[in-house]
Amino acid sequence: MDIVARDDGEPTPAELASIEAEWPLIEVDLALLDAEIAEVVAGPWGSALAWRRYRRLARQVLGAAQRTAVDAGGWDSAVAA
Repeated sequence: MDIVARDDGEPTPAELASIEAEWPLIEVDLALLDAEIAEVVAGPWGSALAWRRYRRLARQVLGAAQRTAVDAGGWDSAVAA
């Protein structure tokens, strides 16, 4: 099988599948970034609720990262990497 270089700038089907598999992690990571920005903007006037939101999202990022790693090749391969 010959490999043909794609020069059109579009992602391959394999790349799209990879992005789709990682989307839950990307989505929660963006939500965490929003919470971090809100904390920075609030400065010392930030609320306890905003801090709890940040901590909850940080836990969700870790969970999504773990699920993505497990789906990609098993927990053992994720820990070894």
